[in-house]
Parts: sequence; C-alpha cells; structure tokens
Amino acid sequence: MTYHHLSHEERYQIYALLKAGLTQSQISENLGRHKSTISREIKRNSGLRGYRPRQACRLAEDRSLNSRNAHQITQSDWFCVKTYLKDQWSPEQIAAAVPMSHETIYRHVYADKALGGELYKSLRCQRKRRKRYAGGRDRRGQILGRRPISERPTHIEERRQIGHWEGDTLIGKRHKHAIVSLVERKSGYAVLAKVENKTSDQVSTAIIKRLKPIAKRVRTLTYDNGKEFADHAAIDRALGSTAYFADPYSSWQRGSNENLNGLIRQYIPKSRPLSTVSDTELANIERLLNNRPRKRLGYKTPHEIFTNSLTRVALRA
Repeated sequence: MTYHHLSHEERYQIYALLKAGLTQSQISENLGRHKSTISREIKRNSGLRGYRPRQACRLAEDRSLNSRNAHQITQSDWFCVKTYLKDQWSPEQIAAAVPMSHETIYRHVYADKALGGELYKSLRCQRKRRKRYAGGRDRRGQILGRRPISERPTHIEERRQIGHWEGDTLIGKRHKHAIVSLVERKSGYAVLAKVENKTSDQVSTAIIKRLKPIAKRVRTLTYDNGKEFADHAAIDRALGSTAYFADPYSSWQRGSNENLNGLIRQYIPKSRPLSTVSDTELANIERLLNNRPRKRLGYKTPHEIFTNSLTRVALRA
C-alpha cells in the first residue's frame, strides 16, 4: 500500500480531534489513516504547547526542504500554482497536478502574504468555531421520531456505498434566510438550496425538491439536531430514505457536512446577507465544488464519482 504524507487539512483535523478528547485510535479511524501514522505525526511534530497544526506543517516542510531529493521548482510551476489557486483549488489538489508538495505551496503563499501579496485570500478558511456544550444537554428541544446515529448501520462509516447523505443549514447575517447544504458521504457530491426562512416546512420542501430527481441514490440522511429538520419523516416518505440524527454538539459525527459548510463559507462569509445570494450564484458555487478534484477520491471529482453511480443504476434498470 502506497503511503501519502498527511495534508495540511488532515493536521488541522488531528488538532481538533485531540482537543475533543479522542484517542489516537479514534483519530486514525476518523481520518482513515493507520494508527502508527497518527502516533508518529503527533510525536514528531509536537512542541512545548503540544500538537499544533501550523507548527506541524512547518516542521514537515523543513524536513522536506532538507531532503536530498528536493525538487527544483520552475517559474512555470509557480504560474500553474497561482492559476489553480485563483480557481479555488486547495494546495493538496494543486500538488497532484504540479510537481511540488502542498507544504511548499502553503509556505510560498504565506511568504507572498508577508510581502503584501494576495494569494492567501484564495486559501480556504481554517478558523475554528467556538462550541457551546451546555453541560451535555440539548437546548433546542426534542424532535419527534428522532432516530439517533447510534442506530445507523456501522457500514455507513466506511464510505463504501453511494447513497448516504448528511444535511445541515447555514444561516445568513442577522439570521435571515438560510442555505440547506447536503453532501453525499462517499463521493462528496454537494447539493445546495436557499430558503427564505429556516422553518421545517421550507427546509423539508427544499430537500425533497433537490433530491427527488436522484432519489435512487438517497438511502439515508444524517442531520444535526436543528428543529428545521423536524419534518424528517415527510422527507423519508418522499425519498424512500431513513433519517438519523447526530448526538447533540457532536459535529464531528457529520464531518463531511462540516467540511462542505467550510468550503461554502469561502464564497459566502457569515458577514454577508444571504438575501444577496441569487439562485444562479448558489448553483455556480455548487458546480465549482462538485468539479474540484479531491485527494481522498484519487483526485477525481465528486461529480465524476456520483455521476458514474447514476449511470450504473440506469444500466441495471
């Protein structure tokens, strides 16, 4: 089995999961990495303040630069890097197309920023969100017929089958309007819809409208505990799906959705009123995200993986 170095994003995930109290074994399962890889990463790249992702990336880059196999990068390579950055590709995705490591790209971007450049503005936001834990209590009340994630079949965690989705909502400035974000776990295929109000009837209508044409590829939907998903039973009846709900304040149980929301915020920051986001713009964001190559997909795009699954369904019909 070929070994691939940990990416910038994976190091931030390790940091977040360590802060959440997960063991190295649990972190390796979440990232799909061998336990020894996680153990070695933490041991080699921890400092006096423990494991910190930015420090880990810098240490890894220093080792890479000191390697006798270090690659000489041409101006043509840097031109390609800048072009891909402007198309919102991540350094990991660029590194699959240009002969250099993603750490080298990050270092170049931050050096450019120090000189007054603007390449860093094309990087994805890595800010951590503050969470309220409420003493383990869910302040938002109970959802009738709520099926906990503990009852969801364990094979869904393995991401081997198309058809298992995660759902969430992004709220606009002053809590007006919302974006319903849906992502298929195996392919990373995203479906977005805008609603005027984050009510259960509007959210359920939007989900049904967007997923009905591909209902054959909708087996389960896993939500957070927002009351906007109170009509989950109606969604299941319309799509033939089964709904599950993550544990309160456990966003890592919907990691695909959390990652998608972060990517959306690259285009639509929290400070922007969602009333200014048109359906055309939202559709364009969805297209860009679905046609961006992903490292975990062997640098294929979510659109490729998901569309191929639909083709197989059609051939069997």
